[in-house]
Amino acid sequence: MIIDSHQHFWKYEPVKHEWIDDNMATIRRDFLPSDLKKVYKENGIDGCVVVQADQTLAETDFLVQLASENDFIKGVVGWLDLRGDTIDNDLEKYSTFNKVKGFRHVVQGEPDHNFLLRSDFLRGISKLEKHDYTYDILIFPHQLGATLEFVKRFPNQKFVIDHIAKPYIKDGFFDGWAIVMQEIAKQENVYCKLSGMITEADYDTWTPKQLEPYMDLILNTFGTKRVMFGSDWPVCLVAGHYSQVKSIVTNFIANLSEEEQDAIMGGNAIQFYNLK
Repeated sequence: MIIDSHQHFWKYEPVKHEWIDDNMATIRRDFLPSDLKKVYKENGIDGCVVVQADQTLAETDFLVQLASENDFIKGVVGWLDLRGDTIDNDLEKYSTFNKVKGFRHVVQGEPDHNFLLRSDFLRGISKLEKHDYTYDILIFPHQLGATLEFVKRFPNQKFVIDHIAKPYIKDGFFDGWAIVMQEIAKQENVYCKLSGMITEADYDTWTPKQLEPYMDLILNTFGTKRVMFGSDWPVCLVAGHYSQVKSIVTNFIANLSEEEQDAIMGGNAIQFYNLK
């Protein structure tokens, strides 16, 4: 079974989705399950995990509703205010929806490099394990140091790093990112998504070869049991199309055993997110 571990839906609103800048104008429109269903049929994808793109409870409710209406949406990574006073009630509320698997905060958008280590955020994260919720880590490379300390504090919490922590592929930077990612990979509760890579390279001139050193490092450090394929659809469309994104990963792992390939293309996501 092939599972896309990372994609988004939205009804486009210029203010809500202001992060979609002029360079990404091609995705300034609605993207809904009817669009993705066609793409998945063309590319042999069996199901997906949908991830929040807006930091409101309304966004989480929107994704829960879509998941209830579409069987191919196997899991939801929503948002809730992990720093807020209502966190216990919010967690109880979403625990009644079996497709809600975890949560994410857009940490990459926080000006505080040490946002992950703030006491109110740590308090919220400490409550996830009780409900068997996962946490998706969305960061830029300059936040990796804080991320290493963060994941060490919660050895039993399931974490996954989105988009291989967004290394500056376009600029050819590698070493600083690689050193800390190797340390983070030593924490066995942390997984990593092979996703969001072409949008960190040059939109027009990227090549699979350019991405290989980054994928090599992830595979060699996290291993075949803690890496999962994700498309980052529809964001990926600003730099390519779905079949390219899928083939980057399938071609890269083609020399692995069939069992290892199956794990990366779906099995690890099923296990990590406890998908039905």
